[in-house]
Amino acid sequence: MKAGLNRFMWLWLTPLAIVLAGLWRAWLTGQADPWDWALPTALALTGAGLLLGRRGWAILTWAAMGGVGMALIFCAFAAGRAPDGMAVLGLLAVALLAVFGGSILRHSLFASKRMGVGMIVLALAALLLWRGPAQPLQPAPDRPRLAVITALPLFWSESGQAAPRDAPIVAVLRTRFTVMPMDDPVQLKASGARRLLLAQPRALTPAQLVAIDRWVRDGGTALVLADPLLRWPSDLPLGDRRRAPPTGLLGPLLEHWGFAPSGVMEESEIRHFLPDGQLITLSGGQRSGEALLHRQHIGQGAVLVLGDADPIDDRLWLADPARPLDPRHWVADTPALIVHWLNGGSIPADRRWMRDGQDVTRALRWALLAGTIWATLGAILWRRERRGAVPGTKGEDDNPKDNNSG
Repeated sequence: MKAGLNRFMWLWLTPLAIVLAGLWRAWLTGQADPWDWALPTALALTGAGLLLGRRGWAILTWAAMGGVGMALIFCAFAAGRAPDGMAVLGLLAVALLAVFGGSILRHSLFASKRMGVGMIVLALAALLLWRGPAQPLQPAPDRPRLAVITALPLFWSESGQAAPRDAPIVAVLRTRFTVMPMDDPVQLKASGARRLLLAQPRALTPAQLVAIDRWVRDGGTALVLADPLLRWPSDLPLGDRRRAPPTGLLGPLLEHWGFAPSGVMEESEIRHFLPDGQLITLSGGQRSGEALLHRQHIGQGAVLVLGDADPIDDRLWLADPARPLDPRHWVADTPALIVHWLNGGSIPADRRWMRDGQDVTRALRWALLAGTIWATLGAILWRRERRGAVPGTKGEDDNPKDNNSG
């Protein structure tokens, strides 16, 4: 009985450790990404391979599949959709390389020539971890011009002497556009830009509003972020002219274009899922019914209006401010949506997001149940495989008395 319990615990605790360790990473972003479990899988299964190396390939494969399976079941139930296929294959490859690499290293204790093979296998697992399915964004070869008019601190820092500094959203935009900060909309015509991000600007003169209108009617595309209740944190004192206006000042221009000012105010921060599964985080914004983005064709151009400027604040879409170009550190699809709305090409948008607390609880429950069943079946298989132990070892359990129990 004791030997049977030992077999079960080996095959259950290893996958459990993998799932719990990966949850820490997944919790930071809210993504149900199998790749979040890659590093825990590599470490845990390398250790399992070292400890269980004498048990044979069947048990090692069973242990690896248990860890991968629990992680994938959690991801599927938490996101309400199947995990990304490339991430699944990558996680499975890491698991098998790690467990067999550890096993080969254990066998090298009896045959030193195998140590080099084991190290190569583990090096392949490490290489896959480094160059896995998810990679940081790279600049596109052809980047159209994008004019940006804003009072938000997107190109300067509030600390010190307002030193130049790209906000994380600008760092992403620079991979898809030639970004052109602009103070005066009158410069639009001469800039050659056919795309405009108009994000919570300061009060504009009638001549400047007319310049924007003419630019759009001549074929420009404008994405307008007009927030009726800006919640973007600022360390600047109230009344400081460097602060962005707390409410949108583009009402006359938007009404001229035919956008109705009415809408429902979001009183708190919410996660809003689009029909295609993409996620944007809103804070104190305004929307009409279920519509998030409003679009109008104006002359030969187009205007898109989002009633919230807070989503481009990196605190609402980025877990690590130092890594804005790595989508695995995003907590929302906001940068990809902004690029798409500005017709700047595409950013891979196949991220899966944990939907809500109930889905996460159900996902963890099913993962634990599946892991328990898998470990039980594996313990039975292990007992049948014990006669295939590596020659020169003592068998399944080092104590002969335990081998006759259970």
